[in-house]
Amino acid sequence: MRVLVTGAYGFVGNAVVRRLAEAGHDVIAMTHREAGAPLPPAPVADTVHADLLHPEQLREAVRGVDAMCHLAALTRVRESFERPDDYAATNHGGTEALLDACEAEFVRTGFRPIRIVQASTAAVYGVPEQQPIDEQAPPRPTSPYGTTKLAADEALIRRTSTGSVGAVILRAFNISGAVAGVGDPDQTRIIPKALSVAAGQAPHVDINGDGSAVRDFVHVDDLARAYVLALQACEPGTHAVYNVGATGASVSDIVAATERVTGRTVSVVHNPPKPEPPTLLADTALVRRELDWKPERSSLDEIIADAWTAVTAAGS
Repeated sequence: MRVLVTGAYGFVGNAVVRRLAEAGHDVIAMTHREAGAPLPPAPVADTVHADLLHPEQLREAVRGVDAMCHLAALTRVRESFERPDDYAATNHGGTEALLDACEAEFVRTGFRPIRIVQASTAAVYGVPEQQPIDEQAPPRPTSPYGTTKLAADEALIRRTSTGSVGAVILRAFNISGAVAGVGDPDQTRIIPKALSVAAGQAPHVDINGDGSAVRDFVHVDDLARAYVLALQACEPGTHAVYNVGATGASVSDIVAATERVTGRTVSVVHNPPKPEPPTLLADTALVRRELDWKPERSSLDEIIADAWTAVTAAGS
């Protein structure tokens, strides 16, 4: 298929583009970077320059595509409290504008639907009492980020009723690792921060309380394979939602694994505990059963080793 990937040159986008190309798809990378700006090497058939905040650009971006992986979004939970309007405009409003462009393309092509795999997040669930979290957990987001991503999910599901699109929504938990030297640069997240300390680029990792809070981590390449499988399973006029996670690990586990993998000391500073859930884990039974997906690279050591390779390559 001819597949448009929004956010194609981000951390997750890079991995998804590579897996789609390996599966034989022609990938059109959508980016809002200026034409002529340096882009990471990736096996794309074409690049289109468009911004979710400019609806007129989106109609051209979706022209002639069979499918789309929609990854472009603002993604920082803490930042979303400071910029709620920006998050709403990009994550919800931008998705609505993209879906409007898809409906226009549906009409232009004589009612040929577009298959869409959308990047969502465990943040839509908030803090469910039942663990691990399955797809039937009622969404109760606790941040503007989670709220705007849930609104985007709901917008996509509504559009399937017109037959103009088919939808698969992938709700990823914590994504890390690296593919082809592209890792997660966001040091508000625990693994990139721990690796930055190991590399001597930051003085310490801040830990709230004793570091026993457990979160679910998945290698970015395992997540990218889920996108390929979801695209194959996506049917026009239908929708499905899947959680994607793999390995539970505490903050203390991550620090210890980082020291083990890198051979470096990771200094930590313990701060007073904050009110946060002790455990947030994904129930992945549905994606394993219906998409025949399973993690292959998501042991904690492999996630950290691949991310460390990207860090050291960037610093050399």
